[in-house]
Amino acid sequence: MDTLNYLMQGFGVALTPMNLLLALIGCFLGTLIGALPGLGPANGVAILIPLAFTLGLPPESALIMLTAVYSGAMYGGRISSILLNIPGDEPAMMTCLDGYPMAQQGKAAEALAISAVASFIGSLVACIGLILLAPALAKFALTFGPADYFALFVLAFATLGGITGKNPMKTLLAAALGLMMSTIGIDISTGNQRYTFDILELYEGIDFIIAIVGLFAISELLFFIERRISDGDETIKVNKLKIKWKEILAIIPTSLRGGVVGFVAGVLPGAGASLGSFLSYTIEKRMLGSKNRFGEGDPKGVAAPESGNNGAANGALVPMLTLGIPGSGTTAVLLAMLVSLNITPGPLMFQQHAEIVWGVIAALLVGNFLLLLLNIPMVGIFVKLLSVPPKYLMPIVTLVAIVGIYSISHSAFDLYFMIFFGVLGYILRKIEIPLVPVILGLLLGPEMEKNLRHAMMLSDGDWAVLWSSWLSIAIWAIAIIGLITPYIVGPMLRRRMRVKTADEVTED
Repeated sequence: MDTLNYLMQGFGVALTPMNLLLALIGCFLGTLIGALPGLGPANGVAILIPLAFTLGLPPESALIMLTAVYSGAMYGGRISSILLNIPGDEPAMMTCLDGYPMAQQGKAAEALAISAVASFIGSLVACIGLILLAPALAKFALTFGPADYFALFVLAFATLGGITGKNPMKTLLAAALGLMMSTIGIDISTGNQRYTFDILELYEGIDFIIAIVGLFAISELLFFIERRISDGDETIKVNKLKIKWKEILAIIPTSLRGGVVGFVAGVLPGAGASLGSFLSYTIEKRMLGSKNRFGEGDPKGVAAPESGNNGAANGALVPMLTLGIPGSGTTAVLLAMLVSLNITPGPLMFQQHAEIVWGVIAALLVGNFLLLLLNIPMVGIFVKLLSVPPKYLMPIVTLVAIVGIYSISHSAFDLYFMIFFGVLGYILRKIEIPLVPVILGLLLGPEMEKNLRHAMMLSDGDWAVLWSSWLSIAIWAIAIIGLITPYIVGPMLRRRMRVKTADEVTED
């Protein structure tokens, strides 16, 4: 009953005219960003964070807009997958297998409509799971001590690369780089300067927002300059929508199963939307057996991965809101947004900032309906975006980033620092070191250090306190398993995903 009351209060926040408008704008912009190959939800949210600061939005409104961008980008990723056979981001890869063949058969509009409905159902299932699971997990997390929290942060880094991560060692290297950067500034405990080089602007440490915008937006601009793309992509012509209710009803069971699988994958540390999409597709294919035409343009082959990756996207919000541990790259960016607003995600957030938590959850539900209403009638507009040359889009993205960063502090130093992080992000991406672990190290480093110090003070310097409770032992065990699993299961899963993709393309 308490959950229902809190949810009603959340709807009171989400349905105010301003927040409803921001959710609509976020959904629209997110879908546009998701439709552009290569950008993806993490880049989209990172690029638009400065806009939220420029507009001077209150915390709940800013988070509502950015979570709407997140959801919209997950929806939009399917557009280039279906029309161009180019995934908007990694989770949309499985959608190519049946979405593109449907488009080649003159059913592009049907494929886009089916993916929109499946995404809606998957997100709805995950929202229900979020409402039921998050409060219980937050209450349980209140029993955590400093040693348990330190173990939890170690778990976050141990599972950061995910089961399908390409190189776990590079992921850990990136996390170590982020942790090193988090020590820059004045030590709160001793008052000593650490790695500031007497630069006044570094006394308070590195601003997360500057790092995020530089690493994501500016590095993307540098990649664009390197590629010198001048022409837009040719798209398959979208036919007039002729889908029947019978076809919509046929994909509902598939979408429900995909939503559940995706939600579980999103909640589990290190799993993520890519695994949710792959498992949903694979499970559905096996359940249907000889009845399926997967790889030949089967509507259920579009519905399964789309419901899976959207379910995982919302599922990843559970550990972020309840434990302060991001479940995906995009939630790591959202976590940085909260920290920059002096809001600490975790179990106390449900008590201290209940209006924000439940406002965001209610906004996710509202945003799902907005996305469904936007995506089917306005798909033609999103499709036309794919033919716009990136040489016109990227300068706009850069301008938004620069104006947004300058509006936060009115400091030219921050602009130079943003460019520095942009160059760093470009170099890291060139040598295939992921950027999200760097951000996570910057974010979690201070809290990790604080909890370690607190635990050591309580134990009078006894390191055994870090594994003295059953809870910390369980978390350490999961962290060790999460660290080892990518080396064992990861190569097999990636091989299966490549083989499945290659087989479907060959059969086509």
